[in-house]
Amino acid sequence: MISEQEFFFRRLEEDRVIAAIKSPKTFDQFLHTNIQSAFLMFGNITVIKKYVDLLKQEGRFVFIHIEKISGISNDKEGVRFISHYLNPTGIITTKSSVVKMAKQENLLTIQRLFLVDSDAVNHGLEGAQEIQPDALEVMPGLMPDMIKKINSHSNIPIITGGLFDRRSQMRDALEAGAFAVSAGNPKLWKSLVAIQ
Repeated sequence: MISEQEFFFRRLEEDRVIAAIKSPKTFDQFLHTNIQSAFLMFGNITVIKKYVDLLKQEGRFVFIHIEKISGISNDKEGVRFISHYLNPTGIITTKSSVVKMAKQENLLTIQRLFLVDSDAVNHGLEGAQEIQPDALEVMPGLMPDMIKKINSHSNIPIITGGLFDRRSQMRDALEAGAFAVSAGNPKLWKSLVAIQ
């Protein structure tokens, strides 16, 4: 039997783009695309279930960026609430401790790493190797050389995002070794498989 993680990555391989949804307007735009995966990065505790349920009804993979949803704490009870009440595919977080808790709740986990300097890269890699999230989201995505470096030091699939405004930049990230890219601009929410 295929695990949820394997199923997610097989489906992600079909279009290699994840929509980073930041507002109700872009949520509606996402529903008119063929992209299968979304990062929910807006909302609050009173409305987020509606968005998660709608995406799941549409057969989409939905990840909640826990630090972007007002009213949900990033402690054990907050993660438990997400797992048992919201029931998304998984979560995105910058915090290793949240990844660890989410894994205990059987959620898929994506850990965000911001590459601001070499210390941040080294610290982020050490934490990721210890906790083993299902994927790393490396920010910003306009750094193909850093994607190659992280790929050479980790076997965790890399998703990259941030600052993309052209599909050629997204393709460059994939060619550098990223498994997929996330984009907040609805104009970029098209499959990248055909341009590889």
